[in-house]
Amino acid sequence: MKRFVRRLLIPTFIALIAAGSATTAMAQAKLKIRAASLTLPVINPVLVNVMKEKGFDAKHGFELEIKPFPSISAFYVALANGEVDTLVGGPTVLQKMRNEGVPAKIIATTLRLSDLAILTANPAIKTLADLKGKDLAADMGSQQFQIVSIYGRSKGLAMGSDINVIQANYALARSQLAAGRVDAAMVIEPIATAMMKENPQLRMIFNGSSAWKELTGADGWELVAAMREDFINKNPNAPKQWIAALQDVAAFIHANPAETDAIAVATVKMPAGILKDVVASKRWEFDVRPAWGPERKVLMDMFERAVAAKFLEKTPDEGIFYAP
Repeated sequence: MKRFVRRLLIPTFIALIAAGSATTAMAQAKLKIRAASLTLPVINPVLVNVMKEKGFDAKHGFELEIKPFPSISAFYVALANGEVDTLVGGPTVLQKMRNEGVPAKIIATTLRLSDLAILTANPAIKTLADLKGKDLAADMGSQQFQIVSIYGRSKGLAMGSDINVIQANYALARSQLAAGRVDAAMVIEPIATAMMKENPQLRMIFNGSSAWKELTGADGWELVAAMREDFINKNPNAPKQWIAALQDVAAFIHANPAETDAIAVATVKMPAGILKDVVASKRWEFDVRPAWGPERKVLMDMFERAVAAKFLEKTPDEGIFYAP
Protein backbone atom coordinates (compact mmCIF):
# COMPACT_ATOMS: atom_id res chain seq x y z
CA MET A 1 0.00 0.00 0.00
CA LYS A 2 2.81 2.44 0.92
CA ARG A 3 4.62 1.59 -2.29
CA PHE A 4 1.41 2.34 -4.24
CA VAL A 5 0.99 5.75 -2.52
CA ARG A 6 4.62 6.63 -3.26
CA ARG A 7 4.17 5.71 -6.89
CA LEU A 8 1.03 7.87 -6.99
CA LEU A 9 2.56 10.92 -5.31
CA ILE A 10 5.99 11.05 -6.96
CA PRO A 11 4.67 12.00 -10.43
CA THR A 12 2.48 14.65 -8.77
CA PHE A 13 5.50 16.15 -6.98
CA ILE A 14 7.49 16.13 -10.22
CA ALA A 15 4.65 17.85 -12.04
CA LEU A 16 4.39 20.51 -9.32
CA ILE A 17 8.13 21.13 -9.39
CA ALA A 18 8.08 21.38 -13.19
CA ALA A 19 5.17 23.81 -13.07
CA GLY A 20 6.96 25.93 -10.47
CA SER A 21 10.14 25.96 -12.55
CA ALA A 22 8.20 26.98 -15.65
CA THR A 23 6.50 29.82 -13.74
CA THR A 24 9.86 31.02 -12.43
CA ALA A 25 11.39 30.86 -15.91
CA MET A 26 8.49 32.87 -17.34
CA ALA A 27 8.88 35.51 -14.62
CA GLN A 28 12.60 35.72 -15.23
CA ALA A 29 12.10 35.95 -18.99
CA LYS A 30 9.76 38.96 -18.82
CA LEU A 31 11.39 41.93 -20.50
CA LYS A 32 12.23 44.94 -18.35
CA ILE A 33 12.65 48.34 -20.02
CA ARG A 34 14.34 51.11 -18.06
CA ALA A 35 13.11 54.54 -19.18
CA ALA A 36 14.55 57.92 -18.23
CA SER A 37 12.06 60.43 -16.87
CA LEU A 38 12.37 64.06 -15.80
CA THR A 39 11.05 65.20 -12.43
CA LEU A 40 9.98 68.50 -14.02
CA PRO A 41 6.34 69.32 -14.89
CA VAL A 42 6.80 68.69 -18.62
CA ILE A 43 5.47 66.09 -21.05
CA ASN A 44 8.24 63.48 -20.74
CA PRO A 45 7.27 62.16 -17.28
CA VAL A 46 3.58 62.26 -18.20
CA LEU A 47 4.14 59.72 -20.97
CA VAL A 48 5.87 57.13 -18.79
CA ASN A 49 3.63 57.70 -15.77
CA VAL A 50 0.49 57.16 -17.85
CA MET A 51 2.06 54.04 -19.34
CA LYS A 52 2.74 52.62 -15.88
CA GLU A 53 -0.50 53.79 -14.28
CA LYS A 54 -2.71 52.31 -17.02
CA GLY A 55 -0.71 49.08 -17.37
CA PHE A 56 0.21 49.56 -21.02
CA ASP A 57 3.65 48.07 -20.31
CA ALA A 58 2.17 44.81 -19.02
CA LYS A 59 -0.32 44.76 -21.90
CA HIS A 60 2.57 44.67 -24.37
CA GLY A 61 4.66 42.10 -22.52
CA PHE A 62 7.24 44.10 -20.59
CA GLU A 63 7.78 45.73 -17.22
CA LEU A 64 8.51 49.45 -17.25
CA GLU A 65 11.05 50.73 -14.75
CA ILE A 66 10.95 54.53 -14.51
CA LYS A 67 14.25 56.17 -13.58
CA PRO A 68 13.75 59.84 -12.63
CA PHE A 69 16.31 62.61 -13.21
CA PRO A 70 16.14 66.21 -11.95
CA SER A 71 17.95 67.82 -14.90
CA ILE A 72 17.88 67.50 -18.69
CA SER A 73 21.65 66.92 -18.87
CA ALA A 74 21.51 64.00 -16.40
CA PHE A 75 18.52 62.64 -18.31
CA TYR A 76 20.53 62.34 -21.54
CA VAL A 77 23.71 61.18 -19.81
CA ALA A 78 21.73 58.23 -18.44
CA LEU A 79 21.12 56.99 -22.00
CA ALA A 80 24.73 57.64 -22.96
CA ASN A 81 26.16 55.56 -20.10
CA GLY A 82 23.60 52.76 -20.31
CA GLU A 83 21.84 53.55 -17.06
CA VAL A 84 18.57 53.51 -19.02
CA ASP A 85 17.50 51.68 -22.17
CA THR A 86 15.22 54.31 -23.67
CA LEU A 87 13.99 57.87 -23.46
CA VAL A 88 11.84 60.39 -25.29
CA GLY A 89 14.03 63.29 -26.38
CA GLY A 90 14.91 65.88 -28.99
CA PRO A 91 15.92 64.63 -32.47
CA THR A 92 18.93 66.91 -32.88
CA VAL A 93 20.12 66.18 -29.34
CA LEU A 94 20.11 62.50 -30.29
CA GLN A 95 21.86 63.44 -33.55
CA LYS A 96 24.67 65.02 -31.52
CA MET A 97 24.85 62.02 -29.20
CA ARG A 98 25.02 59.58 -32.12
CA ASN A 99 27.78 61.64 -33.74
CA GLU A 100 29.70 61.41 -30.46
CA GLY A 101 29.49 57.63 -30.37
CA VAL A 102 26.44 56.99 -28.21
CA PRO A 103 24.67 53.87 -29.62
CA ALA A 104 21.26 55.57 -29.75
CA LYS A 105 18.66 54.60 -32.34
CA ILE A 106 15.50 56.57 -33.07
CA ILE A 107 12.62 54.13 -33.16
CA ALA A 108 9.52 56.35 -33.33
CA THR A 109 8.10 59.85 -33.34
CA THR A 110 6.15 61.08 -30.31
CA LEU A 111 5.41 64.83 -30.09
CA ARG A 112 5.03 67.41 -32.84
CA LEU A 113 6.55 70.91 -32.71
CA SER A 114 3.24 72.52 -31.77
CA ASP A 115 4.28 72.88 -28.12
CA LEU A 116 7.05 75.39 -28.97
CA ALA A 117 5.96 79.02 -28.64
CA ILE A 118 7.22 82.58 -28.42
CA LEU A 119 5.00 84.82 -26.29
CA THR A 120 4.82 88.59 -25.91
CA ALA A 121 2.54 91.14 -24.25
CA ASN A 122 3.51 93.90 -26.69
CA PRO A 123 0.64 94.45 -29.19
CA ALA A 124 3.08 95.95 -31.71
CA ILE A 125 4.93 92.63 -31.98
CA LYS A 126 2.99 90.33 -34.27
CA THR A 127 5.65 88.16 -35.92
CA LEU A 128 9.20 87.02 -35.31
CA ALA A 129 10.40 89.79 -37.65
CA ASP A 130 8.89 92.37 -35.29
CA LEU A 131 11.42 91.29 -32.67
CA LYS A 132 14.24 92.83 -34.70
CA GLY A 133 16.28 95.03 -32.36
CA LYS A 134 14.34 93.73 -29.35
CA ASP A 135 15.09 91.28 -26.54
CA LEU A 136 14.07 87.62 -26.61
CA ALA A 137 14.62 85.37 -23.57
CA ALA A 138 15.51 81.87 -24.79
CA ASP A 139 17.59 78.84 -23.92
CA MET A 140 20.27 79.03 -26.61
CA GLY A 141 21.47 75.49 -25.89
CA SER A 142 18.11 73.89 -26.58
CA GLN A 143 16.81 72.14 -29.66
CA GLN A 144 13.85 74.52 -29.58
CA PHE A 145 16.19 77.48 -30.08
CA GLN A 146 17.63 75.71 -33.12
CA ILE A 147 14.13 75.49 -34.62
CA VAL A 148 13.52 79.22 -34.05
CA SER A 149 16.96 80.10 -35.44
CA ILE A 150 16.57 77.96 -38.56
CA TYR A 151 13.19 79.53 -39.26
CA GLY A 152 14.53 83.05 -38.55
CA ARG A 153 17.43 82.41 -40.90
CA SER A 154 14.96 81.67 -43.70
CA LYS A 155 13.47 85.13 -43.09
CA GLY A 156 16.85 86.87 -43.10
CA LEU A 157 16.94 87.19 -39.30
CA ALA A 158 20.09 86.31 -37.38
CA MET A 159 19.46 85.37 -33.78
CA GLY A 160 21.88 87.21 -31.52
CA SER A 161 22.47 90.12 -33.91
CA ASP A 162 19.16 91.08 -35.52
CA ILE A 163 17.30 89.86 -32.44
CA ASN A 164 18.98 90.24 -29.05
CA VAL A 165 18.88 86.89 -27.27
CA ILE A 166 19.03 86.78 -23.48
CA GLN A 167 20.11 83.35 -22.25
CA ALA A 168 17.40 81.89 -20.03
CA ASN A 169 15.95 78.45 -19.34
CA TYR A 170 12.19 78.15 -19.64
CA ALA A 171 11.46 79.07 -16.03
CA LEU A 172 13.74 82.11 -16.18
CA ALA A 173 12.35 83.17 -19.57
CA ARG A 174 8.89 83.06 -18.03
CA SER A 175 9.89 85.26 -15.10
CA GLN A 176 11.87 87.67 -17.30
CA LEU A 177 8.84 88.30 -19.49
CA ALA A 178 6.52 88.62 -16.47
CA ALA A 179 8.85 91.25 -14.99
CA GLY A 180 9.00 93.17 -18.29
CA ARG A 181 12.76 92.75 -18.64
CA VAL A 182 12.45 91.26 -22.15
CA ASP A 183 10.07 91.82 -25.04
CA ALA A 184 9.30 88.15 -25.64
CA ALA A 185 10.05 84.68 -24.27
CA MET A 186 10.59 81.33 -25.95
CA VAL A 187 8.86 78.60 -23.93
CA ILE A 188 7.30 75.16 -24.32
CA GLU A 189 4.09 73.61 -23.07
CA PRO A 190 2.70 73.43 -20.46
CA ILE A 191 4.58 76.61 -19.45
CA ALA A 192 3.07 78.60 -22.34
CA THR A 193 -0.51 77.74 -21.33
CA ALA A 194 0.21 78.51 -17.67
CA MET A 195 1.67 81.90 -18.64
CA MET A 196 -1.32 82.83 -20.80
CA LYS A 197 -3.68 81.86 -17.98
CA GLU A 198 -1.79 84.13 -15.59
CA ASN A 199 -1.65 87.03 -18.04
CA PRO A 200 -4.41 87.18 -20.70
CA GLN A 201 -2.48 89.97 -22.47
CA LEU A 202 0.15 87.49 -23.62
CA ARG A 203 -0.09 86.42 -27.25
CA MET A 204 1.67 83.77 -29.27
CA ILE A 205 3.66 85.19 -32.19
CA PHE A 206 5.47 81.98 -33.09
CA ASN A 207 4.40 78.34 -33.03
CA GLY A 208 6.94 75.64 -33.85
CA SER A 209 4.61 73.42 -35.84
CA SER A 210 3.18 76.09 -38.16
CA ALA A 211 6.62 77.70 -38.63
CA TRP A 212 8.26 74.40 -39.58
CA LYS A 213 5.45 73.52 -41.96
CA GLU A 214 5.77 76.93 -43.63
CA LEU A 215 9.52 76.38 -43.97
CA THR A 216 9.61 72.75 -45.12
CA GLY A 217 6.09 71.78 -46.16
CA ALA A 218 6.09 69.03 -43.51
CA ASP A 219 5.34 68.74 -39.80
CA GLY A 220 8.48 68.54 -37.72
CA TRP A 221 9.03 66.71 -34.46
CA GLU A 222 9.72 68.08 -31.01
CA LEU A 223 10.37 64.69 -29.45
CA VAL A 224 11.16 61.19 -30.63
CA ALA A 225 11.61 57.84 -28.89
CA ALA A 226 15.16 56.49 -28.82
CA MET A 227 16.54 53.18 -27.59
CA ARG A 228 20.09 51.94 -27.07
CA GLU A 229 21.38 49.76 -29.89
CA ASP A 230 22.92 47.18 -27.54
CA PHE A 231 19.58 46.79 -25.75
CA ILE A 232 17.81 46.24 -29.08
CA ASN A 233 20.37 43.61 -30.09
CA LYS A 234 19.62 41.67 -26.88
CA ASN A 235 15.86 42.22 -27.13
CA PRO A 236 14.87 42.38 -30.82
CA ASN A 237 11.14 42.76 -30.09
CA ALA A 238 11.62 45.60 -27.60
CA PRO A 239 11.23 48.49 -30.11
CA LYS A 240 7.87 47.22 -31.38
CA GLN A 241 6.66 46.56 -27.83
CA TRP A 242 7.72 50.06 -26.73
CA ILE A 243 6.12 51.70 -29.79
CA ALA A 244 2.84 49.82 -29.22
CA ALA A 245 2.75 50.95 -25.58
CA LEU A 246 3.51 54.57 -26.58
CA GLN A 247 0.69 54.45 -29.13
CA ASP A 248 -1.69 53.36 -26.38
CA VAL A 249 -0.43 56.22 -24.19
CA ALA A 250 -1.00 58.77 -26.98
CA ALA A 251 -4.52 57.46 -27.64
CA PHE A 252 -5.32 57.54 -23.92
CA ILE A 253 -4.11 61.14 -23.47
CA HIS A 254 -6.21 62.39 -26.39
CA ALA A 255 -9.30 60.44 -25.29
CA ASN A 256 -8.96 61.07 -21.53
CA PRO A 257 -7.37 64.49 -20.94
CA ALA A 258 -9.04 64.93 -17.54
CA GLU A 259 -7.73 61.63 -16.18
CA THR A 260 -4.30 62.33 -17.68
CA ASP A 261 -4.40 65.73 -15.99
CA ALA A 262 -5.01 64.03 -12.63
CA ILE A 263 -2.05 61.69 -13.19
CA ALA A 264 0.20 64.68 -14.02
CA VAL A 265 -0.94 66.52 -10.89
CA ALA A 266 -0.23 63.48 -8.71
CA THR A 267 3.13 62.52 -10.22
CA VAL A 268 4.94 65.71 -11.27
CA LYS A 269 2.84 68.33 -9.45
CA MET A 270 1.63 69.94 -12.67
CA PRO A 271 -1.02 72.57 -11.80
CA ALA A 272 -4.51 71.14 -12.12
CA GLY A 273 -6.25 71.82 -15.41
CA ILE A 274 -3.14 72.84 -17.35
CA LEU A 275 -2.56 69.53 -19.14
CA LYS A 276 -6.23 69.28 -20.03
CA ASP A 277 -6.13 72.75 -21.58
CA VAL A 278 -2.92 72.04 -23.53
CA VAL A 279 -4.39 68.88 -25.06
CA ALA A 280 -7.64 70.69 -25.91
CA SER A 281 -5.69 73.50 -27.61
CA LYS A 282 -3.89 70.87 -29.75
CA ARG A 283 -0.52 72.26 -28.77
CA TRP A 284 0.34 68.81 -27.44
CA GLU A 285 -0.05 66.64 -30.52
CA PHE A 286 1.04 63.08 -29.80
CA ASP A 287 1.55 61.06 -32.94
CA VAL A 288 3.58 57.89 -32.47
CA ARG A 289 4.83 56.63 -35.83
CA PRO A 290 7.64 54.19 -36.64
CA ALA A 291 10.82 56.06 -37.53
CA TRP A 292 11.60 53.67 -40.39
CA GLY A 293 8.58 54.88 -42.38
CA PRO A 294 7.98 58.23 -44.12
CA GLU A 295 9.05 60.14 -40.99
CA ARG A 296 12.64 59.04 -41.58
CA LYS A 297 12.88 61.59 -44.42
CA VAL A 298 11.36 64.34 -42.25
CA LEU A 299 13.82 63.68 -39.45
CA MET A 300 16.80 63.55 -41.80
CA ASP A 301 15.73 66.93 -43.16
CA MET A 302 15.78 68.30 -39.62
CA PHE A 303 19.30 66.91 -39.16
CA GLU A 304 20.52 68.45 -42.40
CA ARG A 305 19.06 71.85 -41.54
CA ALA A 306 20.76 71.80 -38.13
CA VAL A 307 24.08 71.18 -39.88
CA ALA A 308 23.44 73.92 -42.46
CA ALA A 309 22.73 76.34 -39.61
CA LYS A 310 26.06 75.27 -38.04
CA PHE A 311 24.47 73.97 -34.84
CA LEU A 312 25.99 70.55 -35.52
CA GLU A 313 29.02 69.46 -37.52
CA LYS A 314 27.51 66.63 -39.53
CA THR A 315 24.44 64.56 -40.20
CA PRO A 316 24.31 61.24 -38.34
CA ASP A 317 25.00 57.89 -39.96
CA GLU A 318 22.02 55.90 -41.21
CA GLY A 319 22.34 53.69 -38.15
CA ILE A 320 20.58 56.33 -36.08
CA PHE A 321 17.30 54.99 -37.48
CA TYR A 322 16.01 51.67 -36.22
CA ALA A 323 14.56 49.34 -38.84
CA PRO A 324 13.05 45.90 -38.06
